[in-house]
Amino acid sequence: MKTLVTGGAGFIGSYVSRELLNAGHSVVILDDLSGGRSENIPSEATFVQASVIDHALMESLFEKHCFDYVFHLAAYAAEGLSHHIRRYNYTNNVIGSVNLINAAVNSDVKCFVFTSSIAVYGSGAKPFDEQQRPVPEDPYGVAKLAVEQDLRIAQHTFGLPYVILRPHNVYGERQNIVDRYRNVVGIFMRQVLRGEPMTIFGDGEQTRAFSYIGDVAPLIARAIDTPAAYNQVINLGSDQACSINELAEAVAHVAGKKKRVVHLEARCEVRHARACHDKMRSIFGATPGTALRAGLNRMVPWARGVSGHLPPHFAEIEIKKNMPESWVSQE
Repeated sequence: MKTLVTGGAGFIGSYVSRELLNAGHSVVILDDLSGGRSENIPSEATFVQASVIDHALMESLFEKHCFDYVFHLAAYAAEGLSHHIRRYNYTNNVIGSVNLINAAVNSDVKCFVFTSSIAVYGSGAKPFDEQQRPVPEDPYGVAKLAVEQDLRIAQHTFGLPYVILRPHNVYGERQNIVDRYRNVVGIFMRQVLRGEPMTIFGDGEQTRAFSYIGDVAPLIARAIDTPAAYNQVINLGSDQACSINELAEAVAHVAGKKKRVVHLEARCEVRHARACHDKMRSIFGATPGTALRAGLNRMVPWARGVSGHLPPHFAEIEIKKNMPESWVSQE
């Protein structure tokens, strides 16, 4: 079985690649290394350094390898920042995805697995249910929903089977903890290990359900071997919601540090996000069950080794109006 994993040098993608290799797949990883790291790439995989926005390369890659399956995880995932990088967001997250879908249709791929996001729900009724109408509130969520819709059309028109997964707030080893704009667990982990106060937007009573990578990646990889998942949309993640204040307390505790926080001006974001996972349990027969502090404990030893890495300069800001002051000051 020949399988393409986009974003395979990244956080979730590298774990999914390992699961697929262990299951006997021949894996090709496509990643431009804008967010991923070369050390995350399994040695048994074939690596192609390129971007999904290069449609000619996508076509030639599919012609060369004749992929059976595609796992599309490549994306710039930053809900809050996406308001300020609209062109970058839509180019990478929509146009790049369309390039892959086109190539998958032309190559008669057996199944296209797409990692979407619960960002598509916006501030809808909680817990988010796959049957409710998505109303995203940021360009990132809009982009994810657009690709979901395009996959549905491609299935109806061309017969391309798909699985749409909506994982949420995934954390763990190999997470990008040096990106100042996204991944609150990683941001907190880096700050506390460097002896800095953790920065919280607003009052910190926003709630999220954080999902450990070791629970999520195996389910993503299993999607192609789960007939009931085909042509379905499935929420994927933990039921255990907590506030951002509680997260800060947990990160400080597992790092053996005193909790120190600085509250910044509130930013534009969904205040509470929690998903229903009944469909996940019905289809996969499993529930991600790693408790938050248990997952953070596994993450700390790895994070100590990378917390000193310098944040890369991100040069793609298009709109600075209404941008959080803490972000503007770092430009």
